Amino acid sequence: MGNSATHSDQVTIADLTAVNATPTTPKTTGVDLALLDAELKNVKHDEKARNPEEERQYPGPLKLAAILISLYLSVFLVGLDQTILITAIPKITAKFNSINDVGWYGSAYLLTLASFQLLFGRLYNLSVKSVFLTTVAIFEVGSLICGVAPNSVTLIVGRAIAGLGSAGIFSGALIIIAHSVPLERRPIYTTFIAAIWGLSAVIGPLLGGVFTDKVSWRWCFYINLPIGGLSILFIAAFFQEPKLPASESMGLLKRLKTFDPIGCLLFIPAIICLLLALEWGGHRYPWNNGRIIALFVLFGVLIIAFGFVQVWMGELATLPPRIVKNRNVWSSVLYAGPIICAFFTLLFYLPIWFQAIKGDNAVDSGVRLLPFIVASTVGSLIAGVLVQRTGYYNPFLIAGTILMATGSGLLTTFEPDISSSRFIGYQIIAGLGMGLGSQIPALAVQNALPMSDIPVGIVVITFSQSVGGALGVSIGNSLFVNNLVQNLETLVPSLDPHFVLSLGPTNLVASIAADLLPGVYQSYNSAVVTAFHVSVVASVITVLGALLIEWKKLSKSVDIHVA
Repeated sequence: MGNSATHSDQVTIADLTAVNATPTTPKTTGVDLALLDAELKNVKHDEKARNPEEERQYPGPLKLAAILISLYLSVFLVGLDQTILITAIPKITAKFNSINDVGWYGSAYLLTLASFQLLFGRLYNLSVKSVFLTTVAIFEVGSLICGVAPNSVTLIVGRAIAGLGSAGIFSGALIIIAHSVPLERRPIYTTFIAAIWGLSAVIGPLLGGVFTDKVSWRWCFYINLPIGGLSILFIAAFFQEPKLPASESMGLLKRLKTFDPIGCLLFIPAIICLLLALEWGGHRYPWNNGRIIALFVLFGVLIIAFGFVQVWMGELATLPPRIVKNRNVWSSVLYAGPIICAFFTLLFYLPIWFQAIKGDNAVDSGVRLLPFIVASTVGSLIAGVLVQRTGYYNPFLIAGTILMATGSGLLTTFEPDISSSRFIGYQIIAGLGMGLGSQIPALAVQNALPMSDIPVGIVVITFSQSVGGALGVSIGNSLFVNNLVQNLETLVPSLDPHFVLSLGPTNLVASIAADLLPGVYQSYNSAVVTAFHVSVVASVITVLGALLIEWKKLSKSVDIHVA
């Protein structure tokens, strides 16, 4: 889920961009792996043998409306929570005297969100309804802790708990839609998820600024409580727990044994190492610092070990090899990760450009970002309607790649004196591309997998999007800071580059002599444009996924409504 922010003299650009990274034998697990693996393989075989037109019971119109309202509210909160703090940071750091903790307000949330996403893929196979309600409840608890936090450490703990809840909300919403709507009608409801998330991510800084200035920064968290409570109420009242087919009706204890504790113990620290390296690299420490190198090495070792464990565990793995080998799954990952990488890069650095070059405050820079977000929303809705009517999603993947790459490329032509018609038009092109393609990977995975595998498939997609977003912001931040320092040293040698960085983009005019500002503006412009190149490269990479996903029409199922 823009990183526009109102800066105090204490908060740096780097801080703000940071806010927003040995197998045992079967006996030691206490599980008869061979027996359970064989049983699960029989389950998959039985499911594949079932008629693809099998009848499923779906909620009636009123229940479906209540369920969708609940899901959209939950996704709205997740998108809001990822950006609402940006404009509240100066007040929070002043309250707690915690400038050194700024990075952790975002990192604690991101670490738990990304690390636990795959685990929720397994948990949703136990009980869709119970797990989703639990994730929203965890998110609410984290928000409450943040709202009442008496110090910075408590706030960080609350952010970590909220991130844990968020790890299961977005994927859970897609899974509940899969159980509530026939596949051929699913595109429009799925694309609404993307549209609402995008809008909430932009509204976040605006709403955060209003709360911080008019009431209190604590309302950035309190707002989650009534909305999340309504979501819990509607799902508890109207969503009926899906009934598992007889062949999959294992007892709870046996299903719990199918979890992959060794895989989790390897995967979670691996992702923490990766995100910490991305968070600290080029910001707290140079990229060639021993700590950063060690984190990347640990990530590599742990993720390779995780891969071996997944092969060894077979159907009992967190990420069963059978699912990973599915062409539509891995090709969807090739699209989903890079497209969100491109999106986050623009979402973070466009507001910085507006603040530094156009002199906007955080709220105004968010308003200027609306063409990008509105176009993304419109693109999502267009894709949803047309995929639902035609049954084919591949053309929208390809169109999304072309438009996102073209729009991102045009954004790299920004100059300080660029006309408003150009920076609005370029945003619209990139936004349409983002909207057309961003939710298609989740549909492709659902179309390729049996219902019992959809939770894992969806979680793989959402995880790749989380990592893609983190990579985009991290790489963009490194390029931005390094380029800005180099340009300032060349164009404005009388200014200390680190002093300029410490000012933030909104304090340039008030703190720098007028005769030096043109060089500073040119330096900022060049630095932001350099970060935009990350979006261009990521958009081009999506062509691999767009071309490799199978041309497969959406399956149809018999639509039976129940009251």
